[in-house]
Amino acid sequence: MRKIKEKLPIAVVILTYNEELNIRACLESVAGWVREIIVVDSGSDDATVKIAKEYGAKVVVHEFVNQAQQFNWALESIPIASEWILRLDADEWATSQLQDELFALFASPIADDIAGFVMKRRVYFMGRWIKHGAYYPVWFLRLFRKGRGRSEERIMDEHIVVFDGRVERLNNDFVDDNKKDLSWWTAKHNGYATREAEEAYNSKFSISLPSVDHPKGDNFKLGDKEGRKEGKLDKATRRKRWVKNSFYYRLPLFWRALGYFVYRYFLRLGFLDGKEGLVFHFLHAFWYRFLIDGKLFEKEKSFSKRNFK
Repeated sequence: MRKIKEKLPIAVVILTYNEELNIRACLESVAGWVREIIVVDSGSDDATVKIAKEYGAKVVVHEFVNQAQQFNWALESIPIASEWILRLDADEWATSQLQDELFALFASPIADDIAGFVMKRRVYFMGRWIKHGAYYPVWFLRLFRKGRGRSEERIMDEHIVVFDGRVERLNNDFVDDNKKDLSWWTAKHNGYATREAEEAYNSKFSISLPSVDHPKGDNFKLGDKEGRKEGKLDKATRRKRWVKNSFYYRLPLFWRALGYFVYRYFLRLGFLDGKEGLVFHFLHAFWYRFLIDGKLFEKEKSFSKRNFK
């Protein structure tokens, strides 16, 4: 780790639960050059909290409901001195190139009308960088001014929205490199599938959800302690969500999962990611999406039985 005289006015916020396999790499990548590290733990019973404290992190324990509520609770309830907030998961870390870019960025005053920055996520799976299959680059808004950003209140696929300003891009990556095994990965995505099926079901039956359904409709109302604020998603997220809601979910049930796998693995060259890529693209693009459809089909059958007896 390089010696740095001045720390950037950034607070890194990390949500954790039993992340002893991942948290050290995350903390190592930011310790020494950000002003604050805040870990919001959900009651880990492994060494997560101990490791976090080794790096000088402020650790706060709070009961977990979902990612969005936990992150927004941290923004609203924990005193944060820094002007900027960087959101990282425990299995993510900042590259040295991103660190250098941020030092260059903060060397001069940042225009006040800039509320946040998007950056590229680089995903490793079974130790291999997944470069193909339309999985890189994918842009996420992770750095924003304190008081001008928060998470959407969604149970799945939540993103950070910003207020009162525009969003710019950074050129360098942060890395998603989870060290847990495939059993953990499939269990996690089983949970994801349950939540996404619930959102898709609610959307189909016109149950109100706080989301953006059109790439041109970039503003929407989002509740917080101060009342109703106008929030804005970044363009890449709006476009991706519009494609999913307006195109993908209008394709035939089950067949769309197969089509999505063919698109990613063959048309977008996912096969170039080797054996690890075969496992990843098949599970993520086909198995996971098929599982969502299965859960959605199950919910719709249950709805029909209740209402058409």
